[in-house]
Amino acid sequence: MTVTGTASETAGAWQDLFAAAENFAPEIAERAAEIEANRFLPQDIADRFAAAGLYRLCVPRAYGGYEAHPGDLVRVVERLARADGSAAWCVFIGATSGLVAGFLEPAEAKRVFGDPRTITAGVFAPRGKAVRASQDGVEGYRVTGRWQWGSGSRNASWISGGALILGEDGKPEMAAEGVPQNRMMMFRAEDVTLHDTWDVSGLCGTGSTDFEVQDIFVPAARAVSLISDKPLALPLYCFPTFGLLGIGIAAVALGLARGSIDALVELAGGKTPQGSSKPLAQRAKAHLDVSEADALTRSARAFLMDTIEDAWQAASANGEITVAHRRDIRLATTHAVRSSARAVDLMYTLAGGSSVYRSSALQRQFRDVHVTTQHMMVSDATLELTGRLLLGVPTNTAML
Repeated sequence: MTVTGTASETAGAWQDLFAAAENFAPEIAERAAEIEANRFLPQDIADRFAAAGLYRLCVPRAYGGYEAHPGDLVRVVERLARADGSAAWCVFIGATSGLVAGFLEPAEAKRVFGDPRTITAGVFAPRGKAVRASQDGVEGYRVTGRWQWGSGSRNASWISGGALILGEDGKPEMAAEGVPQNRMMMFRAEDVTLHDTWDVSGLCGTGSTDFEVQDIFVPAARAVSLISDKPLALPLYCFPTFGLLGIGIAAVALGLARGSIDALVELAGGKTPQGSSKPLAQRAKAHLDVSEADALTRSARAFLMDTIEDAWQAASANGEITVAHRRDIRLATTHAVRSSARAVDLMYTLAGGSSVYRSSALQRQFRDVHVTTQHMMVSDATLELTGRLLLGVPTNTAML
């Protein structure tokens, strides 16, 4: 197993990234209404996020990234989400899209990620179709498809989409794991058509629009399998891609929950509910609900961070993590999102009529957190999967 970088280098990088997130927080909180109305992250913010290195959390150090501990991904994204959920979501998507660099051949990885201003986005779901082809002596694929949920695509210079590989008979090729063979295809942004479909209830500023390509040639060097291909032998890339995606979603949800508690505490000291002579901060109901929200958020976060650390230690020592580690990551991420939604609900309800105004952070946090709960990586199906494993029921873990 090859490990690069010293512990002090890793700590220094983490401190720099968290400091950047801390510095951005006041601005994105102030611009939250603008971000939401824009329906995608303003390019000036995205460019400065890129300059600060926030999109390179999961890119290997060999290619100019941070190759960060997944716990650091949580801390950075969580801090941003306390200020604005959409901005945090775009950072986590850009960061986890950078995982592809760990699967690319070095020359191609440097070509794509060598520019520190590079922003990537993408959708892992294999909604495209690809057939083997060659162009100018280069082997690759011709790809056609349309993908939903293209968060951050309007800011990106490279956009990826999963595609099923079809054989000459028109049927999907099968991977050794017993699932249809699919690959993440990397497209230059100028080759992608973006459709204006993102008109939604929450996370409005993520620009998670549909995108499409028609008969685009993708060299084999820019088409990777996140299931069959072997990534760099480094601790970060021992984590399953879908698990890291769930970790990012959980980080956004936890940040929204903490932000909602912050907003309620700020409100409570100055608000006296109708029909009461006591400020909200003096009411027993407020004491109960703030305590419950705080416990939900902190306990879910502790479970998530403990699970991440256990897997990181195994990856560092053994060069791999077990099915039990992968199971626990998915369980902890889903639990964190559900607990965060419950915490936000408590704070939103406790604030009464104040929380329904557009000027209240609580109404945006309420809408945003209930979009995170809808993501397939934290759905009921995840709990069914982890439950089967906890009960010892035979289970296909290829997508765990």
